[in-house]
Amino acid sequence: MRGPALWGWLGPLLVTAFGAYLRFFRLGEPKAVVFDETFYAKDAYALIRFGVEQSTLGTTENPIADTRLLAGNTDVFVRCPPQPLSECASYIAHPPLGKWMIGLGEFLFGMTPFGWRVMAALVGSLSILILARTARRMTRSTLLGCLAGFLLALDALEFTSSRFALLDVFLMFWILAGFACLVVDRDRYRERIADWHESGGSPADGPSLGVRWWRLGAGLCLGAACAVKWSGVFFLIGFAIMSLAWDAGARKAAGIRRPYFGTLPGHLPGASVMLGVVPGLVYLLSWTGWFASDRGYGRNWDQATSAGPVYFVIDSLRSWWGYQTSVLGFHTGLKTSHPYMSEPWSWPLLLRPVPYFYESEKGCGSANCAQAVLGTGTPLIWYAAIIALAGMIVWYTASRDWRAGAVLLTYAVGWLPWFYYAVSDQRTMFLFYALPMVPFMILAIVLAAGIIIGRVQASPFRRTLGAAAVGAFTLLVLVDFWWLYPVLTAENIPYDSWHARMLFPSWI
Repeated sequence: MRGPALWGWLGPLLVTAFGAYLRFFRLGEPKAVVFDETFYAKDAYALIRFGVEQSTLGTTENPIADTRLLAGNTDVFVRCPPQPLSECASYIAHPPLGKWMIGLGEFLFGMTPFGWRVMAALVGSLSILILARTARRMTRSTLLGCLAGFLLALDALEFTSSRFALLDVFLMFWILAGFACLVVDRDRYRERIADWHESGGSPADGPSLGVRWWRLGAGLCLGAACAVKWSGVFFLIGFAIMSLAWDAGARKAAGIRRPYFGTLPGHLPGASVMLGVVPGLVYLLSWTGWFASDRGYGRNWDQATSAGPVYFVIDSLRSWWGYQTSVLGFHTGLKTSHPYMSEPWSWPLLLRPVPYFYESEKGCGSANCAQAVLGTGTPLIWYAAIIALAGMIVWYTASRDWRAGAVLLTYAVGWLPWFYYAVSDQRTMFLFYALPMVPFMILAIVLAAGIIIGRVQASPFRRTLGAAAVGAFTLLVLVDFWWLYPVLTAENIPYDSWHARMLFPSWI
């Protein structure tokens, strides 16, 4: 790792502070219940109060609960009869962890727009630090690590998702954290292999594994991702395969006999526990509020408590499993048309973003004004990522570089499964489903930037020219984000200024 360790932390922290400032500035604006905040902000509040989600007052057409919240009135839940309390339970489509995290902000800062958005802003900012440090580790360059963090700070989709009480930023955070843990685990294992090899280890054997704490951390993080949204399981499976492949590559590099098949007996049991059992337990524990409450949907509390503790556990798990299969049926049958829905093959081109918020108020100095929050990516980042990902395919084919392979695999498991649901189930989907892919799009850009700048051994002219090109691109990304900023943060601007920022007619 070249360069002083101090800058290895100070640089990413400065970039993170910049991104955090952008995300926390005017976080309470707009003072409204924006898009799916109408579900998650209130579900989170119910979790804090009751341990489970509860039905709220009003309907989509008449959001009584939303109106009360914005007026400072937290009496938003349906009155329950004494028995059974489960009649007031809300049927929810996603696991509870993301809403617990939103609820923590509400508990600390109150049931206000700032309170239900603060945790999203926090994890969106921490994601910048994690990506910067991970990119630094992968490239052995503090400069490239800071570039990765800076680009994530300027991505409009990550930015807007970090400023509202929506689940996808929490999903992205835990997936990125799990990947970061596996990258560290890869380094630690290869260090152990190198020490073993230098000490004269036999090629017939391998080093003792011990407890792989970073792989355990990855299991915890990926279990948390699945406990936010079920789509985290795509990354869990992909990362488990990737981690085992990294182990086999290290064994092959050390000259250990049968590096691939020999990996399975010694590595598969531990990997199964850390990347299989542990995530499952994290997911199950995220439902603790449901198990401990008599208010949960489908809980059957009276039946579960009619006998001893053994029956309570068995019947509770049976009811919980029935609930999970019901939710699975809901997702596979989700075909309701929505004006902002989009197909996964259109996501990289940003053809149909999600307008989270739009109002027309006076006070912008023009006859027609607009306040908008558009859930789109920064175009220059997303279009550059298409080129960079194509470059990663060529690079991996030519060199089998593990970094290109990791980026391509992660992008694929975050994107390609949605093709199946689009073709087979005609499922309703949105651009923000692509948010977990964004850090890995940026990693592809940063790896390409490293190639453009060149190795340390390259000529000074080559490196100066490459650095100038990468610097110019970074400056253009900053300008691109600045141009979009008013329609990402609900600034009150003239209608013509809003319209000028709509890249395609489909953005309107």
